[in-house]
Amino acid sequence: MGLRDKFKRKDSEGEGSAHQNAPLTPEFTIMRTDTHNAEVIHPPDDNFYEKGTGNYLRPDDAEKSPSPGKHRSLDVFRSTRGRSASVGSNQSSSTSGQRPRRLSQRLHLSRSPVSSENVPQDLPDIIVQDKEGTESQWEQRATILARENEKHRSRPTTPVYGSAPPTLPQLRLGDGSNEDAPPPDPNVKVVSSKQIDEDIQEAIRLHEAGKLEQSTALFGRLADPKGANNPLSQVLYGLALRHGWGCAPNTAAAVSYLSAAASNAAEIEQMALQAGLKKGGAAKGELVLAIFELANCFRHGWGIPKDPIAAKQYYETAANLGDTDAMNEVAWCYLEGFGTKKNKFIAAKYYRQAEENGNKIIGNTWIWKEKYNPENEKKFKK
Repeated sequence: MGLRDKFKRKDSEGEGSAHQNAPLTPEFTIMRTDTHNAEVIHPPDDNFYEKGTGNYLRPDDAEKSPSPGKHRSLDVFRSTRGRSASVGSNQSSSTSGQRPRRLSQRLHLSRSPVSSENVPQDLPDIIVQDKEGTESQWEQRATILARENEKHRSRPTTPVYGSAPPTLPQLRLGDGSNEDAPPPDPNVKVVSSKQIDEDIQEAIRLHEAGKLEQSTALFGRLADPKGANNPLSQVLYGLALRHGWGCAPNTAAAVSYLSAAASNAAEIEQMALQAGLKKGGAAKGELVLAIFELANCFRHGWGIPKDPIAAKQYYETAANLGDTDAMNEVAWCYLEGFGTKKNKFIAAKYYRQAEENGNKIIGNTWIWKEKYNPENEKKFKK
């Protein structure tokens, strides 16, 4: 027997005892962690290649799993329906008889809902006409949105005289100074007059002078549904409540006043249309401003639950009535797919409109690429 064979035989004879007496090697534990959770990951074992399964990159057993109720990162790929809150079972969805969720649902990539309770389902389509005709349709849409929003909001309470929700009075334009006009109905409140306009300017002056408490108190008096019931003051008082300008922040009350402003302005616009005008204008600025600020509330969840669909609809309506901030915001909605499908062509269109009207965003040069011209939409759209 050669020397090499002797050593080989000796090694084989002492293999068992050598393993028993060998010092224990340090055990490595592979962990997968994120900000909140941690899980043990096993390397492939001997059964992995034989059975095609095993402990290859799977979380640890139930008794070694995180505390009950903790969500583990790999669980996003597995169904949890019908399982306990411990989320510790290693059984696959096929063995439990449950159908696994789609990957898009697990990663929150599912499509956004196609409807919202804050947006009427029967909104009329906008038929492109001349500028005046198209704008008239958007103004009608703003009126519909304002009335629908009013259905979901409580009436604003008076900020001075009590807390019982009042009934909004009827509205009329002017102060009844026309001698040929019939005497004013005492039950019909004036929403605009020379005195009201002067008070609004005074409230704005106080705000700009840093006297926020006095300014907000004056806006509150002018916004009072039992008092002047002025739409512009209701917008400005709502903003003061939302941001806490000279008062304690109250986002829910802010939404109520913004909603009242939109509703009142929409009613004034309808009165103008009924008077024979092709489009409104008496309270268009207040209507657009209220619609835009309500869009901000829906987007950020200020005083109401977040609603991307409503935010996009309100932004787009205000944008088509000339608000340049709304143009940029609805462009962002189309760019990011917020409340709608992504559409860079429409996003570029609104960004261009905002820029052409003096509201430019730095770094948006991409919107002027030739492929985003309207005539190239079908050619380049994928």
